[in-house]
Amino acid sequence: MEVEEAFPLVGQMGPYQVYLCVLLAVLLQLYVATEAILIALVGATPPYHWDLQELSANQSHGNQSVSEQRAFGEWLLTANGSEVHKHVHFGSSFTSIVSEWFLIGSTSYKVSAASSFYFSGVFVGAISFGQLSDRFGRKKVYLAGFALDILFAIANGFSPSYEFFAISRFLVGMMNGGMSLVAFVLLNECVGTAYWALAGSIGGLFFAVGIAQYALLGYFIRSWRTLAVVVNLEGTVVFLLSLFIPESPRWLYSQGRLNEAEDALYLIAKRNRKQKCTFSLKLPAERSSREAGSFLDLFRYKILLGRTLIMMFTWFVCSLVYYGLTLNVGDLGGSIYANLALSGLIEIPAYPICIYLINQKWFGRKRTLSTFLFLGGLACLIVMFLPKKKDTGVFAVVNSRSLSLLGKLTISAAFNIVYIYTSELYPTVIRNVGMGACSMFSRVGGIIAPFVPSLKSVQWSLPYIVFGATGLLSGLLSLLLPETLNSPLLETISDLQSGDKDSSTGSGSEDEEFYDADEETHMIK
Repeated sequence: MEVEEAFPLVGQMGPYQVYLCVLLAVLLQLYVATEAILIALVGATPPYHWDLQELSANQSHGNQSVSEQRAFGEWLLTANGSEVHKHVHFGSSFTSIVSEWFLIGSTSYKVSAASSFYFSGVFVGAISFGQLSDRFGRKKVYLAGFALDILFAIANGFSPSYEFFAISRFLVGMMNGGMSLVAFVLLNECVGTAYWALAGSIGGLFFAVGIAQYALLGYFIRSWRTLAVVVNLEGTVVFLLSLFIPESPRWLYSQGRLNEAEDALYLIAKRNRKQKCTFSLKLPAERSSREAGSFLDLFRYKILLGRTLIMMFTWFVCSLVYYGLTLNVGDLGGSIYANLALSGLIEIPAYPICIYLINQKWFGRKRTLSTFLFLGGLACLIVMFLPKKKDTGVFAVVNSRSLSLLGKLTISAAFNIVYIYTSELYPTVIRNVGMGACSMFSRVGGIIAPFVPSLKSVQWSLPYIVFGATGLLSGLLSLLLPETLNSPLLETISDLQSGDKDSSTGSGSEDEEFYDADEETHMIK
């Protein structure tokens, strides 16, 4: 029998696969989220003051007038390192790379750059690790990447200089982004296809919980070096437990290693307490061939070109706004730890809400995506009309913090939808290529996102204007896409072209293959 026929015998979601979900979709995602937004606390700016007599002695950062800010900024431009260390004094509430290496004034961009280096690493890791795991196996590449991830992340906490910290953040991003992607594939290939959406949704939810967990750790651990090291304890536990999981039986089968695939399946059956099941794997007599799609096909055909450009921009916006709002929590006022925790917890309702709406005929994929993008953009744009530093009356509720959280909720829902919607817009022969191209633009959004909050130095609401304008534009553009709810899952580009011509004549026959949103999702943001 083929490998898919063996899963009903060994169990598609038995006790052991539930354990794998806890390990690879819950515990691992808690760790992945921590590394992804590490800079939110490690790169936060503690309160500080300076003691130069000619600049009005003992003025505190955040309380000085505009003229005093300008005078201090001009002094920072001309002061050398020793003068800054002598005259600028940070508070003792917590430490960060800002207080360690005095990343203020003209060097404050280095905090955003460190975060950008991380997402650049994720970009490289997501591309390279997929190919490596196809060649050498899921488990080997996952464990090797995980071990290096922990090693480089611990090195973060012992960085002797900013340059070492920035390089190690890039390496952490490469390993973290790569190994988490392989872990997602490994988990899916160990469970029945009917449960892939469950695995993805659990991972997405616990990525959000991981943000809140990191805020809690940061509240109790105020030293950035200690925090950067301690967050890896959880990762180390997950790594040690991962040593004993099986290789993907589907990957082994695809490589023709039938005996090893059978051993992996029997291990799953044994731990699912199905001791009596017996089977023998055989490769199919002949494998169906289908036309292969290339990256250029995305731009060669007019119907694919429009969909690709719109979805690339939408993925870019989702990542830009998602990480931009997350990393901007330090500028919302109040406790940075409470803001960061709320930023994560607000995502939890996003997934069930969007999954419900996209399966309703009166809303569907297109309207749901457009609505969430539009609401997120609108929430961010409203910030520019709020009076600055006024928190009384209605503004005690409608303020930059609440609107930022609303934007985070809606953009999280949109992020969940684009994975499902994009996979439906492309035919099977080019689906992976299309998803990969859109995902690349998502990484570009993550690389740029850390720099957007720093636009507040030009105008305090400018970051929200950027988030709002891009959100509204992507919401409007998504209305140009076709609705895919209850539409046949197309196989070839020819099917797509003929379907576009016949779209006005009605839907296909009842026994066509239909795509259900509960069949596929993704947990890597």
